Amino acid sequence: MSKIKIVTDSTMDMTKEMADQLGVIMVPLSVSINGETYLDRVDIQPKEFIETMKSLENLPKSSQPSAGTFLEVYDQIGAEGYEVLSIHMTGKMSGTVRSAQSAAQMTKTKVTVLDSKFISIALQFQVREADEMAKQGKSIEEIVHRLEKVQENTKLYIMVDTLENLVKGGRIGKGRAFIGSLLNIKPIASLEGAEYNPVTKVRSYTQVVKFLAKQFAEDVKGKTISGVGIAHAEAFELSSKIKDAIFELTGYSDIPIEYTGSIVSTHAGPGALALMYYTE
Repeated sequence: MSKIKIVTDSTMDMTKEMADQLGVIMVPLSVSINGETYLDRVDIQPKEFIETMKSLENLPKSSQPSAGTFLEVYDQIGAEGYEVLSIHMTGKMSGTVRSAQSAAQMTKTKVTVLDSKFISIALQFQVREADEMAKQGKSIEEIVHRLEKVQENTKLYIMVDTLENLVKGGRIGKGRAFIGSLLNIKPIASLEGAEYNPVTKVRSYTQVVKFLAKQFAEDVKGKTISGVGIAHAEAFELSSKIKDAIFELTGYSDIPIEYTGSIVSTHAGPGALALMYYTE
């Protein structure tokens, strides 16, 4: 029986302390602010990053870990007698999974790289499942098969509070953003098929709460809830209201609320939040 070590990246929105406690290796992405480079969740913490970002004229630039960084990690783990399951944020939003695949071809360690097709706590769901199964002595094949099922049964909904970062990042034009701001529009999208898909637009935080709680209740009806989480970029109060509304509708209360890291915050902007869950 092989010993398996789980490797992931910092976009799973887990503190380094928690990852260390689990025994999971978390490789940080980096973010560049005014020419200075910081490792996500190592050199700069989520709350500090959001405060810094608000004052910037230009968006910070995020970068995936290099193949060399992954290679070093894989070599070290292999030297300790483990094989590796490396699970990363969706390859449609970052080159992280490709860096990991390049390193996997260079190392002598047996490495399996998996694109989670998600990000944030939805990536964390898969990392936690994999870690638990590895500790139970399951094989890589068994774990990957299970994670593919988790992917199929995971939902992620994201709400963007301000369109400013989408403009700075070149994702929408200033005219559309201006109109959106006048109308106080809050776009809600899902991450289906590993891609950002607009779902609806609402005009108040009350409607955000109502929509997400109702969507959750519909999606989990008749199913077993395996995990839920909310990640936010300075939107704790709104996240708490969503958690309360879900409890009122469904009686489900085990919903951790976490700060999202610098990578998601850069693109989604202050006030953004995401509700994620998976079912059996």
